[in-house]
Amino acid sequence: MPPSHDDTVQIEAAVFRRLREHLLQRRPDVQNIDLMILAGFCRNCLADWYRDAAQARGIDMGKDEAREAVYGEPLAQWKSKHQRDATPEQLAAFDAARARHD
Repeated sequence: MPPSHDDTVQIEAAVFRRLREHLLQRRPDVQNIDLMILAGFCRNCLADWYRDAAQARGIDMGKDEAREAVYGEPLAQWKSKHQRDATPEQLAAFDAARARHD
């Protein structure tokens, strides 16, 4: 028997929480640019989607609030702990990936 709509929503929510926790706890070293190169989305995209979903439910949420929900702390704090400057190789790979997806 396929899952009910409510079960599907709960499963999808659990998957999102697991992805978020994986990025927060196990892989904070993975840079957003690497996610963009390989997957075409990053933590900022997740935050934008989170904000879009909140707004679709009538919840007023700003960009900073959504990013804090995804990053687990204010973005500036996360960046100071984990973000490195992109290498020339990463920038070139990012440009190549963008060209493939445009």
